[in-house]
Amino acid sequence: MNNLRNRVQLIGRVGTEPEIRTVAKGKTFARLNLATNETYINNNGERVTETQWHNLVAWDKNAILIQKYLRKGQEVAIEGKLTSRNYQDKEGVKRYITEVIVHELLLLGGKKE
Repeated sequence: MNNLRNRVQLIGRVGTEPEIRTVAKGKTFARLNLATNETYINNNGERVTETQWHNLVAWDKNAILIQKYLRKGQEVAIEGKLTSRNYQDKEGVKRYITEVIVHELLLLGGKKE
C-alpha cells in the first residue's frame, strides 16, 4: 500500500515547449506545463469543458526523453508525485507553487492539429 501514497497520474497535452537545463553536477532538468481536460453537462444541458494546468518537473533520464521527444501540443501520460514549495520573487514576495515530479512518462499521440 505504500506505493499508493502521494501518487499522481495524468494524461494531457503539453502546453509549452519544455524548458531543459543542466544544473549542478551535470544533472539534466526539464520543466513543462500539462493541460488536462474534463467535460461534463451542466445544469442547463450544455456541454462544458474545463482545463486544468499542471506544472511538471523531470530529472535525468526523463528530462532527456522530454528533450528528445516532447513538443507543445503532444499527448503524454505521466506518473509522479505531488510536491509544494515556496520561494521569494525578485520583489521579495513569497510565492507558492505546486508541481508534479515525473517518475514515468509515456508518449501517447501525435501533435494535435
